[in-house]
Amino acid sequence: MTEGRYVSLAEAKEMLEKEAEIRDLGPDQKAALDHASKVAQLPFSDIKALIDELAALDFVNDFVATKIADVLPQHPEDVRAIFAKERMVLEKGHIDQIIDIVVKYL
Repeated sequence: MTEGRYVSLAEAKEMLEKEAEIRDLGPDQKAALDHASKVAQLPFSDIKALIDELAALDFVNDFVATKIADVLPQHPEDVRAIFAKERMVLEKGHIDQIIDIVVKYL
């Protein structure tokens, strides 16, 4: 059994594009590719570097790092919304760290 992992929209887009070169995509896959193409704002290489940098922070897990990479929050309220289900209160310094990292990639 393979181990699961979180995938960013940019990576999903890249995976679907590669698969589309091999075979015809199904309707759901075409819809997913269309959505990822419209929403993914950065190339996968940048998103991967962003996720790696975010995951290096001790208060950011893989799921949250991937979600931050998909949303690219630039305001404290957006960062707080991503962490809302994590049951932790972020310090202002942590929020600023996240925003500073995201802004480097925009």
